[in-house]
Amino acid sequence: MKIAIVEDDINMRKSLEIAMSDYKEFEIKTFKNAKDALKSLDDSFDLVITDINMPGMDGIEFVKTLNGKYEVIIMTGNATLQRAIESIHLGVKDFLLKPFDVDTLVAAIKRESEVQEAKKKVVKKNNATKQSTGFLGTSKVLEGILNIATKAAKTDASILLLGQSGVGKEVFATHIHNSSPRAKKPFVAINMAAIPENLIESELFGFEKGAFTDASEAKAGQFELANGGTLFLDEIGEMPYNVQAKLLRALQEKEVRRLGSSKSIKIDIRVVSATNANLMDKIKDGEFREDLYYRLNTIPVEIPPLKDRADEILQIAESMCEINCKKYEFELKTFSDEAKEQLLAYSWPGNIRELISVVERAVILSEGNEITADELFLQNRIN
Repeated sequence: MKIAIVEDDINMRKSLEIAMSDYKEFEIKTFKNAKDALKSLDDSFDLVITDINMPGMDGIEFVKTLNGKYEVIIMTGNATLQRAIESIHLGVKDFLLKPFDVDTLVAAIKRESEVQEAKKKVVKKNNATKQSTGFLGTSKVLEGILNIATKAAKTDASILLLGQSGVGKEVFATHIHNSSPRAKKPFVAINMAAIPENLIESELFGFEKGAFTDASEAKAGQFELANGGTLFLDEIGEMPYNVQAKLLRALQEKEVRRLGSSKSIKIDIRVVSATNANLMDKIKDGEFREDLYYRLNTIPVEIPPLKDRADEILQIAESMCEINCKKYEFELKTFSDEAKEQLLAYSWPGNIRELISVVERAVILSEGNEITADELFLQNRIN
């Protein structure tokens, strides 16, 4: 652990250097004033220990200048309640009153070291989650749902992902595929709402040459392309009623027949479907087959809206900010405290998809390296 000690009293400074030299796990560098420290501090330092009363820039101003980049322990011989409160507001973790013995200082350093190690473990876990699942953030709510999805992924049971538009249903589907024994086989996604009704059947099941006027050559359908892997049927509630019976048969018989063909083709796929619609209402209205619903809904996975996963909002925003800065070759930008407050206050009716769009726009249009609340353009939409 590399530690900077800023102390103007030469005797105190030398005493700390000698006392701390017995602790080989700590690398100590001392400075006689804040300005000298600022010239040398870099990312290699883990902790700053500073006196308050120093000529030139005092300890409080010094901590303000650090702007939260380093964890700080303050030491002083004449502390006041006002100074202590001010230090706490600046994020100072410990406040040591002089004179103190070296054991007291070492105990404070070790407490901070333990906190930093715990933080590193959380960051490592979050990064591992992002890398292994494709999610941009993590939260207790998300981890609970992921646990269900991961367990289900080990089987071939049909999974129905439920949730509002933009909550990340396709990311969940991809995670399920990647966590399954089929991970090395194809993952094929098809959005029912994006395909004209008259083309859905041929898109799903394929066709033979001459099956219809424009069929100049044979084409495999999405079922065949996904053979051995996972077929993700997004917006399943938009599937035309007449095609639903053929989908049900394909799932039950594990075979498909191309349009214009009398030959059935065996398939081995896992189906994951998703919808933001209430399928039970569609069943009551005669728009969705009840037997197909139960076939697809072996394991339902309800994905909450982003507003109910608030821990993820800033994680996703900061990840997308970094991604977009790299994409557009900008210097890395950050969000101001007011911008972060606004991101957390907004209800995100468009969920993650809306958040990603808002961040990209802010990265492009912001003037400096700190994105302000005004540059999010959310003021008129805050609930």
